Amino acid sequence: MKNALFAAGAGSLGAYRQCSWECLGTGQFMPNESANPYIGRTGVIERVSEWRVEMLVPDSTVDAVKEALYLAHPYEEPAFDLFVVEEPSPRS
Repeated sequence: MKNALFAAGAGSLGAYRQCSWECLGTGQFMPNESANPYIGRTGVIERVSEWRVEMLVPDSTVDAVKEALYLAHPYEEPAFDLFVVEEPSPRS
């Protein structure tokens, strides 16, 4: 999945490419009757190990990166957040 996001324009910082921050955690969810879950069963709470991955995404590639996420991620409803990060001032 990371490679799909990198290819769509995520993960660049100055002269560096394919940058990300990751941590392992536990996700919890319960699919309802209209869900088609990749993992789990309708009406049953599931707890699974999941990776949280953070990357910088330029404004110009946000739509392409979101599309790549939906296409590459196996979950029916992948969760993601978008935050505006102000560009730091150049080092003196």
